[in-house]
Amino acid sequence: MDTNVEFAQAEIGKIEIAPEVLEVIAHMASAEVSGVAEVSSGIVGDFVERLGRKSGRGVRVEVKEREAVIDLYMIVEYGHQIPDVAHRVQENVRTSIEQMTGLTVAQVNVHIVDVQLKQEKKAAVVVEEAHRVR
Repeated sequence: MDTNVEFAQAEIGKIEIAPEVLEVIAHMASAEVSGVAEVSSGIVGDFVERLGRKSGRGVRVEVKEREAVIDLYMIVEYGHQIPDVAHRVQENVRTSIEQMTGLTVAQVNVHIVDVQLKQEKKAAVVVEEAHRVR
């Protein structure tokens, strides 16, 4: 993820897209899918963020030439068919990145790291509301 993707060298300048842009697109596209509770970097990613280093927040992008490989780490809501959710995520991420950037997405690898129970979701909302400044 060190290099930008260069798309064109025109008379007026070049066009580059940073890999972090692909991370954001993949994150947003996966969050749109029903059954995805959260895109999570997991314990290691949370630790890295606390150290002040940037983490892809559950998304890793590898770009070669004009082709991308995306790895997503996510939590699925309890009660949903995990393979169906993962397949819908793969399709939505691929379509979003290809339409927005013109890159070819070679792979979208979905890693399910947890299942969120409905009680956990309600507890998270209560905790979040308790921490809001009024």
